[in-house]
Amino acid sequence: MAPAGGSDKDQEILYGLHAVREALKAGSRPLQRLLVIRTDKQFADLVQLARSLRVPVHIQPSASLDRLVPDGRHQGIVAFAAAKSYQTEESILARATQRNEPPLLVILDGVEDPHNLGAVLRTAEGAGAHGVFIPERRAAGLTSVVAKASAGAIDHIPVARVTNMSRSIESLKTAGVWIYGVTPSAEKLYTDVDLRGPVGLVLGGEGTGIRPGVLQHCDECVRISLGGQVESLNVSAAAAIVLFEVVRQRRATQDRSDSSGS
Repeated sequence: MAPAGGSDKDQEILYGLHAVREALKAGSRPLQRLLVIRTDKQFADLVQLARSLRVPVHIQPSASLDRLVPDGRHQGIVAFAAAKSYQTEESILARATQRNEPPLLVILDGVEDPHNLGAVLRTAEGAGAHGVFIPERRAAGLTSVVAKASAGAIDHIPVARVTNMSRSIESLKTAGVWIYGVTPSAEKLYTDVDLRGPVGLVLGGEGTGIRPGVLQHCDECVRISLGGQVESLNVSAAAAIVLFEVVRQRRATQDRSDSSGS
């Protein structure tokens, strides 16, 4: 077990049959994904164990693993360790219930830059969000880089990793959460909607924004009014603006309630 070089040097990597098997059995070190050169023979039990623990398994050529572990002693298997365990949709919604608050959720569709993910986690935690949802594929996971960029927020806000973002959004809608897609193409401003109830905010990844297939599952779309030449903001900046509008609206309601009750 050791950090490896290559393009993934900022992530914590485990390699070798024994190290990966022990990490999976112990469960104390959550794994983001598993790379193997094949799924049969000596890898079959590890692949089965990983899948039972909902750790994504990807088949990769030996050359790809060689780039991650330059000395080549990976034995055909490499795992990426997460900085924190992932939570479930149910546990995140239960957190809102325990606080006696309407759910406030952040749903990220394909944010690949770990610094952006860390910044969003920091903002979401500061705004009192109950949890963040990220996709399993083509997105940054909870690495040590994300942990550092979050300035400690990663230890205080639950993150769920979902296999199908559209299906997860539909599940949240069934649970009573109103889903807003934050996109520059929307006609309505984020300040013109009522954000005091159960809310999920969908924000897209760098460059492409929210994918059309995900956008169509949103209940409504809103945009941030921009006065300059740029068409959109960095995802962490957009998250901060809309999240703290939720905070403003909810606090205004609470203040009015407190005033009427006094």
